[in-house]
Amino acid sequence: MPHGAHGRPPTRRERWASFKESPFLPASVLVLILAAAAGLFAGSYTYSMANPTPRHVPTAVVGSYEEGRGKAFLAGMEKALDASLKIHAYDSRAAAVRAVDDQKVFAILDTRDNGRAVVLDVSGASGASVAELLEQAAPAVGKATGVAVTVRDIKPLQEGDPRGLAIFYISLAAVIIGFIGAIQLSVHARGLNPMERIGFTAAYALLGGFVIVVAVDWILGALKLPFVESWLILALTMFTSGMVFTMFNTLFGRWAMLPTWGLMVMLGNPSSGGAVSWPLLPSPLGVIGRWLPPGGSVNAQHTAVYFAGHQHVFPFLVLTGWALVSCAVFWTWRHRHPGGREPHPAHAAGTPPPESSGAGAAA
Repeated sequence: MPHGAHGRPPTRRERWASFKESPFLPASVLVLILAAAAGLFAGSYTYSMANPTPRHVPTAVVGSYEEGRGKAFLAGMEKALDASLKIHAYDSRAAAVRAVDDQKVFAILDTRDNGRAVVLDVSGASGASVAELLEQAAPAVGKATGVAVTVRDIKPLQEGDPRGLAIFYISLAAVIIGFIGAIQLSVHARGLNPMERIGFTAAYALLGGFVIVVAVDWILGALKLPFVESWLILALTMFTSGMVFTMFNTLFGRWAMLPTWGLMVMLGNPSSGGAVSWPLLPSPLGVIGRWLPPGGSVNAQHTAVYFAGHQHVFPFLVLTGWALVSCAVFWTWRHRHPGGREPHPAHAAGTPPPESSGAGAAA
């Protein structure tokens, strides 16, 4: 049994002081944190993905949708979906198709013959889960309201991506490998100075983004990617994710993984709209997710793959903004970062010190 000063049994304060200096304190804290993280991780994904439910589905309408059976069909669709169709009226089908390409709406409801016939154009590329719900509901509602319904998919998903999840997976890979790379630099290249650390983060991001595109498109053929655009989006995602960890490592030291994992994985990925389209996400997640790096990455990649020529600047502003803020915080408080190395005097690198005169020289 350990003893305190003068051979007496240690006091409670001495035992606590000894415990704080031992590896058992951080190990015990990690046990509690990992248990909580497991529950939060499972809960966040279950909350957002297990039972996706539409709330507001932006829908373009063309024709006499407010007349006769057309109005009854709209009401029946809202009842069947247990959600409101957020109506955007257009003068022509061509204008409605442009709205689909701009990702302002998820479907086009073209009412014809004074509401007795409806053509529902869905867009699987806009959101496979939303399109599937609309495709299932429309024929049943048409039968109940006496409306002839035709359903078409005007923007289908690629053959190798029938559920529309490939973009989510490649973005998830870029996010996770991005901050794991920063962790590994901190462990195995601890001596990197700030500018060197930023440079090597950019290097593995560029190479990693390239390899993801090669693996998914060239080798597996699962998804046809616009090479340069997809590569740069993935590289920017990996760099941003890596610098987010570096920022938190500067601010919180060895506990940096907690805010990084919480922001990027537990909150960012389920709310990104990659696995579940944003109209089906719980409302707060659908709003927050677009402002986080995973959401920015998914949105930019999704538009690049399926809506060429209709790219938006907002996802790139999100990714760039997080990257710049992270770099600025790291650079401003770089003296707090646990890495880096001290400059060495010239003789420490192998240059002999200058000879001195007098007795010292003779010695």
